[in-house]
Amino acid sequence: MASFLQIDNLTKSYGDRILFEDISFGVSEGDKIGIIAKNGSGKSTLLRIIGGMESADSGEVVFRKGLRVGFLEQTPVFKPGDTALDACMNGCGTVPGVIAEYEKALLAGDADRLNAAIHEMDCCNAWNYEERFKQLLTQLDIKQLDIPVSKMSGGQQKRIALARVILESPDMVILDEPTNHLDIEVIEWLEGYLTRSRVTLLMVTHDRYFLDRICNRIIEIDNKGIYSYDGNYDYYIRRRQERIDAMSNELDRVRNRLRKEQEWMRRQPQARAGKAKYRIDAFYDLKKRSEMKPDDDTVKLDVESSYIGSKIFEADGVSKRFGDKVILDEFSYTFARYEKLGIIGRNGTGKSTFIKMLLGMVPADKGKWDIGETVRFGYYSQEGIAFDNGKKVIDAISDIAEEITVNDKLHFSPMQFLKRFLFSPADQQKYIHTLSGGEKCRLHLATVLMRSPNFLILDEPTNDLDIVTLGILEEYLREFDGCLIVVSHDRFFLDSIVDHIFVFEGDGKIKDFPGSYTQWREWREEQRLLQEAGEDREKKRKQAEKAHRNENRNSNRMTFRERKEFESLTEELERLNAEKKELDTLFNSGEEIADIAGKSARYSELCTLIDEKEFRWLELSEKE
Repeated sequence: MASFLQIDNLTKSYGDRILFEDISFGVSEGDKIGIIAKNGSGKSTLLRIIGGMESADSGEVVFRKGLRVGFLEQTPVFKPGDTALDACMNGCGTVPGVIAEYEKALLAGDADRLNAAIHEMDCCNAWNYEERFKQLLTQLDIKQLDIPVSKMSGGQQKRIALARVILESPDMVILDEPTNHLDIEVIEWLEGYLTRSRVTLLMVTHDRYFLDRICNRIIEIDNKGIYSYDGNYDYYIRRRQERIDAMSNELDRVRNRLRKEQEWMRRQPQARAGKAKYRIDAFYDLKKRSEMKPDDDTVKLDVESSYIGSKIFEADGVSKRFGDKVILDEFSYTFARYEKLGIIGRNGTGKSTFIKMLLGMVPADKGKWDIGETVRFGYYSQEGIAFDNGKKVIDAISDIAEEITVNDKLHFSPMQFLKRFLFSPADQQKYIHTLSGGEKCRLHLATVLMRSPNFLILDEPTNDLDIVTLGILEEYLREFDGCLIVVSHDRFFLDSIVDHIFVFEGDGKIKDFPGSYTQWREWREEQRLLQEAGEDREKKRKQAEKAHRNENRNSNRMTFRERKEFESLTEELERLNAEKKELDTLFNSGEEIADIAGKSARYSELCTLIDEKEFRWLELSEKE
């Protein structure tokens, strides 16, 4: 495969903090590479250096000559006042530039310039660019193209930026956290596009399903260096542990040898006179190698929840709308003790509003929430922390509490508590406005948990958290001795922790599904296939009925055996329809279903049996 990009001996540091040092790797045509590292290790910085938006301390970034590269920033930037259409037509990519040159050539009336511009328009397939952009935005559920981008949500802005990158038809795309702020349906659309596309890909993402299904290579930044794994995320997890085990064994051997060499080095200089200099050099090399270790610092989430009573909350006939947009319509629900609920749905269907209504931050138009007396909420908002950016990290925590109690036995000072969230003493002196996205997320999480809540409400907690921290958070939430509501687009995260799911379908409709996200997707796909099969069978039935009506009615009499069959079919159809109705009631009840796969299979079998027997019943009923 042709080489698209070569990184040679790249080093980047901020002050005395080295992000990565002398790293080298290449990207070949067809590669789909995911970059993984802990927050603060330089993932986004590396992408920005490759994209030319930051400079390295040393090293080279070399693209193949003439390569078209598309870059999706973590937080897209648009010109003030731009609409969705303007963002496309006034972008800084190749195609908008070609279109602009064509329009200037038309105005100038220069024939040679115009011919050259027409040639470039042909090469870039730019004649129907606006139409293709509108079509793609429709696929991404952006329908109002005349609204300023600044008034759109973060998810809508991300989709517009994504469409702009895709329509450039680049040879290689660089994506920085492409799934952040996107709803699950758009993530799965993008997943399908990148899987089918032959475009070369280099991206940073924490979405583990996304990594597993798209990438054929993983690059990990660890200990200021990089490690490359030829495989998907699942393969990387296995091989990474093997690497860490091998490194631990090697460190043991190095340290054993170092102890012997240290004895030799401690002797008087006279005793070492005449010894080979290489042995002294080897000693210092051993000493340096012995100081290497895996970066195993992790967030420590061992905060215990406070006691929670049997009454959590009840929603009674709650309704909410904004103008013509219905968020909730006569919603009633009783939340159980220790319940773990996931919430999914398209952006704009009211997921965050639902949470804010429960917390009393947004009033209901009708109905009421009845909250239990022992409930102590802990709210992680996707808007982030509401601290003064001019404050230091340690001061922000100290303002909340001078002592933090995580259970009956453990008490921490603000400095000790922050260390558990990977804020070193030096990091605690940083001003909040200088923190990275991941550091702000960790600080936000610390402020939520330091109050020992017994009901956690997490609104998009996975944005900007690294994969290691996500794994620790998942483990903590699975064992959390309290209640949980989580809104997330991270499918792996939802599958790991929730008992059931609220699906916000829009227009105030909420479906309560008793299972994980993956089980819901499988169920929805089964329903779609059943509906398509039912429509096909209905069409065939009508055709058969028409054919039977055209037959000679004189020869259309039931035999004795057919009459017995007809009576038997009538009874059997009543029994089968009753069983199907029971399953329909169960699926729509919201209760936990022990054997959902078996019952779904039986439901499919019943539909097929009923269709076949109804067809035969109709066939016999045509006879006299």
